[in-house]
Amino acid sequence: MTQWYYADRNRQRQGPIEADELAVLFRRNEVSPETLVWREGLEQWQVLGDFAGELGLLESAAAGAAPGDDAAPMPAPATEPASEGRAVFATSEPAPAPATDAAYAAPATPYAPPRAAVAAHDAVVHGGEVVYAGFWKRYAASVIDGLLFFVVMLVVMMVVGGLFGLGLSTLGSEMATGTLAPLMVLGIYVVPIVLQAFYFVWMHASASQATLGKLAVGIKVTDLDGNPIGTGQSLGRWAGYFFFHLLSCGIASLVSAFTTGLTGRKQALHDMAAGTLVVDRWAFTAHPERQRRELGVVTLIAIVVSALMLVGYFVLIGIAASMGGAGR
Repeated sequence: MTQWYYADRNRQRQGPIEADELAVLFRRNEVSPETLVWREGLEQWQVLGDFAGELGLLESAAAGAAPGDDAAPMPAPATEPASEGRAVFATSEPAPAPATDAAYAAPATPYAPPRAAVAAHDAVVHGGEVVYAGFWKRYAASVIDGLLFFVVMLVVMMVVGGLFGLGLSTLGSEMATGTLAPLMVLGIYVVPIVLQAFYFVWMHASASQATLGKLAVGIKVTDLDGNPIGTGQSLGRWAGYFFFHLLSCGIASLVSAFTTGLTGRKQALHDMAAGTLVVDRWAFTAHPERQRRELGVVTLIAIVVSALMLVGYFVLIGIAASMGGAGR
């Protein structure tokens, strides 16, 4: 039997239940034609009214009608419109309406499952092929995240520098140095670590299961069974990466580069420690065929940009060295 899921009026996912149980809920007015439902094989959550024929809702409504009634009562669609791609449920009991095909028409505004409170991606599907994210996709994601952090840290440094300059002009050099020096140390060393920890831990434990860089290249983080990871596991994953890199003076990152390219499930050292995987965004879903083994345009662009930045870095070093030699 097909298993169904539905969203209640608090936008919480319920299920799985059988089709006949869903029809019973419909007769009891516990679900309406605009209730969001999902079953395996659907690309996204859809309104219950779209499956009136498949679930026999018209017959269910007619069966619940009193003898002599022209039509069976059925719940009317919620009158409050959906906004920003989120499903909105009525807070009062829906009024009866005739059980006609027109009553099952889909609302004008489509629901967008990635933004809805209940997402089709919540259902983890096993049995399909899993495409693991190798070194280059993960590298491209880190390049994109690194560029974003570079912009953020430029802003932080400008703020810290501005405060220090203001202190020099108002407090004097000695007092300003004693007062604002700890603030500069905080801004240069502590703030980047805190921001990085918050960003990676929060994004990997969020509904997207990915940082902005990973979203751009189409990969996500899961546990070993394909389920989303929680905040604790996400924190352990980031801490593993940070301390492995710190204590090994970067050697752990080089080792991870080899393990993500050569091991069966392409796990980095911190993935092995935290029990996580980095996979294609369509892995462990109802559409594993949408996974991509090729690098993709975004990944290739990120690799090229990083290569150009590396070349530019060495060019600047060469120019600085030549100018220094000429000045002697």
